[in-house]
Amino acid sequence: MTTPPGGPAKPPSPPRRPVPSFRPSPEASVRTRFNYFKAGFIVLVGIYGVVCALDPTIYRFLDRVDLVFHEAGHVIFGFFGEFIGLLGGSLMQVLIPAIVTGYFILHGQQWSGMVTLFWVGQSLFNVSVYVKDARARALPLLGDDPSAHDWHLILGRLGLLRWDQAIGNLVYLVGFLALAVAIMGGLYFSQDREAADA
Repeated sequence: MTTPPGGPAKPPSPPRRPVPSFRPSPEASVRTRFNYFKAGFIVLVGIYGVVCALDPTIYRFLDRVDLVFHEAGHVIFGFFGEFIGLLGGSLMQVLIPAIVTGYFILHGQQWSGMVTLFWVGQSLFNVSVYVKDARARALPLLGDDPSAHDWHLILGRLGLLRWDQAIGNLVYLVGFLALAVAIMGGLYFSQDREAADA
């Protein structure tokens, strides 16, 4: 038997095993730092929210802001009919902060979203007072015309006027839940994520 040119053939080398990588994962290169300014601001917002929740019948600063959007809602939603126009006032004053909250959360600004979620809760407190006044119609209204009471007309047309207290309490409960989530979420998202030193 003759040997092929170049000497005997070498046996095939065994397949190489992949070498495990010991590089840190992206998560390992990021650390969190508690932002006391954000947390402190959320605490102040939470205190204001709790004060509003304890007695929502007292007219405060944010109620004035709510009133602007409330009246604008009557005008905007009034194009869709009289009943929708009546409902549009309360709807608009809740919808504006809710839209802002959704924008912040969808764009990764969760802490800012929690701040505006507090506003949603406060606005719902404001609406709950208006709903619970549907039968009594004792609240002072723009124009001083008690017959123009939004929720007296809304619930009256729906045949739910005698349920004004229950519906108002339900609106209040949703507002309270929004406030609670805003405070807890705001504290949680007060942690800033930053790159760790190499």
